[in-house]
Amino acid sequence: MSCVAGIVIDTSVWIDFLAGVKIRSVEDALANDLAIVPPLVIAELVTGAETMAARQAIGEFLQDAEVFATPLEHWIYVGDLRRSLARKGINVTVPDAHVAQCALDRNAVLLTRDSIFADIAKYTPLRLAR
Repeated sequence: MSCVAGIVIDTSVWIDFLAGVKIRSVEDALANDLAIVPPLVIAELVTGAETMAARQAIGEFLQDAEVFATPLEHWIYVGDLRRSLARKGINVTVPDAHVAQCALDRNAVLLTRDSIFADIAKYTPLRLAR
């Protein structure tokens, strides 16, 4: 994965990684400054923190990762993506469309364990890693 424009890491992967599961691709992405975190993923992780210590640990840990910048154009593309997929019978939440669009905007690989992204990849140039 070293020849990519980055690796967008979805909430489903971060949850396991932060719980102590060894995920080599996340470790490599962090070590090589390739990890990209969509802003809504941060919100999802913090929402799931059960203690203030866990919340602080998430904040400190993510200090080393690149947070994807989301200008107005990005959000318009998120809406376009949801609309085009809905016309194909695939209903995608705003957070999932946002994560997918982050990877598309950067031509990055998306590291996920969530099956909705395989549906998105059928109709877009989204590249997935599991």
